[in-house]
Amino acid sequence: MPLDPALRDKILASVEAGFAEQIAFTQELIRFPSLRGEEHACQDFIFRAMKERGFTMDRFKMDEAAIKAHPGGGPFSEFHSDAPIVVGIHHPREEKGRSLILQAHVDVVPTGPADQWTHAPFDPVIEGDWMYGRGGADMKAGAAANFFCIDALRRIGLQPAATLYHQSVVEEESTGNGALMTHLRGYRAQAALIPEPEEEMLVRANTGVLWFQVEVRGKPMHVREMGAGANAIDGAYRVIAALRGLEEEINREKAGRPHFEDIDHPINLNIGRIEGGDWASSVPCWCRIDCRIGLYPGVDAAEIARRIEDCILGFSRTDSFLANNPPRVTFNGFYAEGYVLEPGSQAEAVLGRAHEAATGKPLKSFMTAGYLDTRVHALYDKIPALCYGPVSESIHAFDERVSLASVKRITGAMALFVAEWCGVESLEG
Repeated sequence: MPLDPALRDKILASVEAGFAEQIAFTQELIRFPSLRGEEHACQDFIFRAMKERGFTMDRFKMDEAAIKAHPGGGPFSEFHSDAPIVVGIHHPREEKGRSLILQAHVDVVPTGPADQWTHAPFDPVIEGDWMYGRGGADMKAGAAANFFCIDALRRIGLQPAATLYHQSVVEEESTGNGALMTHLRGYRAQAALIPEPEEEMLVRANTGVLWFQVEVRGKPMHVREMGAGANAIDGAYRVIAALRGLEEEINREKAGRPHFEDIDHPINLNIGRIEGGDWASSVPCWCRIDCRIGLYPGVDAAEIARRIEDCILGFSRTDSFLANNPPRVTFNGFYAEGYVLEPGSQAEAVLGRAHEAATGKPLKSFMTAGYLDTRVHALYDKIPALCYGPVSESIHAFDERVSLASVKRITGAMALFVAEWCGVESLEG
């Protein structure tokens, strides 16, 4: 049943009362430079914050063998994080409501050159409505909101009347294996909510993501004789052109796909990193490119992997040098499929009421062409997986920032959602 209006107003007032503390908590999270493989201290902070709030704690490592055996597991590499996954478990005195997973990731992407930031990347400066900092929007503001939507209930003497799993994961930015590990660990609920920065909208559909590396080997020699050599960097450029052709081919396949067919270019190939050669006056004998490509929901990641390999090897057979020196393709990160959140679930209806009460506007939904951990809960738990969070700018870019007014609104919506979905009971029996 919808919340009593008096309780609704009391919860929103409690979010307001705790918001200064929530901002400070978010700033503490941003100060941790929790790049891939460097999330340990941040996860320790999260662990302590959960334990102080009375959660039953579970902290565990990734099970590489189990992840490798799962079709949605991303390949491990030397760069894979070994930071733990942290789960805080809330048990009510009496299980009266519906169970819930609240989840966030603490890993952040690299900052790039610091001199291109207005403020230091891990210095959470506030200017007007914006809080700046790497990871502030993606998604430490959401990680803090997971705490403070529950704190808002506790401040008025209430707690969820159902089991709630508060999950803090890593590897969201590179494999998705952290969220998958919570599934493999056995955590299940009747719905999941992940407050990624989604412009106060609900993600209706999400692309899958595949990471791969292409290595081209050339023949080294002095540039005065470069006509007799094979420039591996030039060869990599030709491979990229072939991959662009595959990208356009896949984009033409959007026809007939709901949520995608009206998007101009839903599938994006990104050449994210390129390195090669050893000396400016030597013809480069090696080049590696790191790539990312999206895939439609319902498309198997292995199918796209095969198409990538076929594209590169097929092109190589037509190239005078690459025909005898075929590039090597390695899948080295995301191997994740997309999902569609079908409308009509009770969880979406509850979030819609909560959003409208907190913001005064109806809840909108949209497609986002990037990876989201909600795919684990949608595809493998087969539950309503709600991705919904604050307004932001410049995520994965310089001067990443999140709107504080929006953070307050979505925290209010989350608190109302938890209260209605899980039900509430008094803190004291």
